[in-house]
Amino acid sequence: MKYAGLLVMPAGFFLTIAALVLFPDLARRGVFVLCGLAVEALGLGVAVRGHILPRGETQP
Repeated sequence: MKYAGLLVMPAGFFLTIAALVLFPDLARRGVFVLCGLAVEALGLGVAVRGHILPRGETQP
């Protein structure tokens, strides 16, 4: 799961960059950038949760 999160974060980054390049309208660009940032945040959340140890387990 942690690798999926690490793959999703660049996708959000490229979505944001594509929005800045492709959309001339500020309203559409802003909404698309917010969606790209949300995808990055979700990817970061998945990556962090993948690295957290379950309760009761110790690190080897």
